[in-house]
Amino acid sequence: MRKLLLAIALITTTMSAQLATKKSLTLDAAKKIAAAAEAEARKNNWNVVITIVDEGANLLYLEKMDGTQIGSIEIAQMKARTAIKMKRPSKAFEDMIVGGRNAVLKLPDILGVEGGLPLVVDGHFLGAIGISGVTSVQDGQIAAAGVKALESLK
Repeated sequence: MRKLLLAIALITTTMSAQLATKKSLTLDAAKKIAAAAEAEARKNNWNVVITIVDEGANLLYLEKMDGTQIGSIEIAQMKARTAIKMKRPSKAFEDMIVGGRNAVLKLPDILGVEGGLPLVVDGHFLGAIGISGVTSVQDGQIAAAGVKALESLK
């Protein structure tokens, strides 16, 4: 009996050592990030779509401000998905294209336009924010405001 209990304890210890504890994006955190992005957009009188995706590029939160064109719904999501799938700002691909690297245009599900930024905490990619509705530079400015709000949630 004692050997059996020791074996169970050893297996339990070994199994728990294999599981990682990691941070993940919650709906509440996504709403706070989006609220900061919305505040930046409102401050500048810009109407945009704000999208937050999780680490698997799944839609977690979407907000379409009044007056924003409906085409921006898909674009904002694509920017966010690009940022998390590739673990870099969507602008990095825009820069590659502008620099003449046209092969980037053939990458699947990648949108090379500024406005998508990864959401990173302690080196771990938790998701991304994507903005669409104004110029790509302005979209990037709004996304950066959302990323900055993440820092206060750590």
